[in-house]
Amino acid sequence: MSETETIVQHIPNALGVFALADQMFVERGSREDWELLHDLHYKAEGLPIGPQFWKLSLEGQTVGVLVIGQPKGMLKERHRVFPHLAPRSGETRLTNTNRYTHINQNFRVISRFVVDTMFRGIGAGYRMMNLVSRMDGHRFIEIQSSMSKFNIFGQKAGFRFVRPMNANKFEKGMKFFRSHFAASPQDFEAIVNEIEASPSRDKLLAECKVFYQRHSALENTGAARDRADGRVAAMTVRDVVKGIQQMSLASPMYGIWENPDLGFEVPQRMPLTAFDCQAPTERLRWTP
Repeated sequence: MSETETIVQHIPNALGVFALADQMFVERGSREDWELLHDLHYKAEGLPIGPQFWKLSLEGQTVGVLVIGQPKGMLKERHRVFPHLAPRSGETRLTNTNRYTHINQNFRVISRFVVDTMFRGIGAGYRMMNLVSRMDGHRFIEIQSSMSKFNIFGQKAGFRFVRPMNANKFEKGMKFFRSHFAASPQDFEAIVNEIEASPSRDKLLAECKVFYQRHSALENTGAARDRADGRVAAMTVRDVVKGIQQMSLASPMYGIWENPDLGFEVPQRMPLTAFDCQAPTERLRWTP
């Protein structure tokens, strides 16, 4: 063979391997782990009700955090998958209470999920997501993710998604934006600048706050309703514009995963590579 000759070897169905994957472990975490990485998340502020923290660690260093929370009582995307959970006319307080009890007993939702930028693109996200869903121990794990339109990490983790639906307040929100602003409803900075530059800035901001508080489910549900007046009054221009956009324009994809390990004991600490021992929706075959 001459020195200039090149040999090309083709390996059918070759898989990429990250050399440190066997040393990365999924296990229980804490709020401190979230605080360590939360600035890398696009929704850095706030946490769900009843947060449970899980971490991905490498040699004692936290490189990923996933937060699971309690689910919403009413969710139209869930009703598409589980029509028997949708509200019906003539319901009583008892049937409504039973629905919430059933949902709280059987469902949890992936609320926040972030991986250190140094370890993205190696398949850590969907592997961790699947393993945590198993270790959590509930029958169903939900996710609402805008990123799932562009990155199929949820699908790789075994989640099934429904077609995206417009936000509940889409029509009302679009009507409000178009009747008050020249800028596109989707252009956050342009809307903010238009308010700040308006000769009637305070009046326009007040109208935005009234609209947001009247139509926001977040401000009109449960205990939050009692503190809504003061909280909305203290909102900045950027806060209230963001709130209106989220409740009227957001259309995250809804995914659901059914736990095949329900009723079986699942280790509470597993290497990331445990994901590869079975299909995402099959019972766990990995053993310590």
